[in-house]
Amino acid sequence: MVTGTQALFAGFMALLVAERLLELVLSKRNAARAFARGGVETGQGHYRFMVVFHTLFLVACVAEVFGLQRPFWGAWSWAALTGAVVAQGLRYWAIGTLGDRWNSRIIVVPGLAPVTGGPYRFLRHPNYVAVVLELLCVPLIHGAWVTAVVFTVGNAALLYVRIRAEEAALGAMYSEAFAHRPRFIPEVRRG
Repeated sequence: MVTGTQALFAGFMALLVAERLLELVLSKRNAARAFARGGVETGQGHYRFMVVFHTLFLVACVAEVFGLQRPFWGAWSWAALTGAVVAQGLRYWAIGTLGDRWNSRIIVVPGLAPVTGGPYRFLRHPNYVAVVLELLCVPLIHGAWVTAVVFTVGNAALLYVRIRAEEAALGAMYSEAFAHRPRFIPEVRRG
């Protein structure tokens, strides 16, 4: 029997899947624009794995909650939902700031200066911070702690490869623009 919180979780997951599908459409459109401007793609080797990994994450969340009858943890679950919503806000702040330069691949248009506004004023990789927060929080909304642990650890390995490839592709101009910005945790400056 499906509980009320399980039904709400399933609805949340359906919205998340719809969001990801819309992001894929946007990414494809933006990638075509980047290629039309002379963009060069790198990192194709890990991209397929990344797509499969994130698809399995969505499936695992639902499978663990319903298959193992994970409970709703009250205040902890509400905190996880808050974290997931914050992750979505950060993701769309980053996407909005990048505009038509955002896509899910590593495509660099030669000569374009790096984007340093929006959340990029504080971090080199705000979208990846959002992904880390999401992979931890979304499963915990309804107690799917195995999914949270497995995919958080897997994502750390994936991001290790992805960020190295991305930063190498962006080159010296990027390195110079972001030399004093942290990758993941914003600095609190005094005075």
